Amino acid sequence: MAESALSRTAGRSGSKRSLGWWETFYGWLFAMPWILGFILFTGGPIVAALLMSFTDWDIVNVPTWVGLDNFERMFLNDDLFYQALKVSTIYAVVSVPLQIVFGLLISMMLNVDIRGVSVYRTLYYMPSVLPLVAVAVMWRWIFSPDWGVLNWFLSWFGIRGPAWLADATWALPALILMSLWSVGGGMVIYLAGLQNIPTDLYDAADVDGANPWNKFWYVTLPMLSPVIFFQLVIGIIQSLQVFVEPYMMTEGGPHNSTLFFLLYLYRNAFQYFRMGYASALAWILFIYVALLTLLVIRSSAAWVYYEGELRK
Repeated sequence: MAESALSRTAGRSGSKRSLGWWETFYGWLFAMPWILGFILFTGGPIVAALLMSFTDWDIVNVPTWVGLDNFERMFLNDDLFYQALKVSTIYAVVSVPLQIVFGLLISMMLNVDIRGVSVYRTLYYMPSVLPLVAVAVMWRWIFSPDWGVLNWFLSWFGIRGPAWLADATWALPALILMSLWSVGGGMVIYLAGLQNIPTDLYDAADVDGANPWNKFWYVTLPMLSPVIFFQLVIGIIQSLQVFVEPYMMTEGGPHNSTLFFLLYLYRNAFQYFRMGYASALAWILFIYVALLTLLVIRSSAAWVYYEGELRK
């Protein structure tokens, strides 16, 4: 009897091991399309770009190993590198806070229970899903100094509008202004966050005699801080990778005033055929974005509030 009991126990443990093996096998099998896609289209190109950044390659000839020459040239002899980094940084520093502020304001205005509010939400959201090329063409017409809608509107108030995209002083502010066109995408996320705030908090604030500003500052903002944090991180990453707008509207001009980093990278790779140097630029951009993102994440402990979190 003891031997039969031991054999049954061994059989059950063996079947469990067999079942566990098959579960592992099927798990890897179902995950394999994503794994292969990541290796072929993301991980592989990242490693290839890193190796390529240490070479001189014009696509046609065999790559030549140059070590750190690309990075040395970038930091010591390339003024356009610093110009592109400056333009992208200014764009991110100005446009991201503006998108956060306007997205939050619009979401608060639309966070009401009135008839037809869904129509207004749709109208504000629709511009964010339009193709960037079509949007860029439309805004070129809006910014036209001669027959553009914006200067025509300013003329109503006796203001002579600038040349916008043809003026080195106004070209970058024009692109920043254009970035507010897609603020509806963030508006939807803020709206979801607003509707997730417990109404009990506002009721308690009313009992304490809080005015609308107090409720916004002490209730709405703290409860929305995780959403703002998410939008800030995503906004920084996206704004430092802007390409279509300057490529379609200004081509980096006038006088390199809108030479965004990704546009400069594109020029080196596909116009000058300096693939090694372009790969080095790509890695510098990756490191720059990663450092800024890490800085925002590290700072979140001081200003992001999560409901139910115990703070020491």
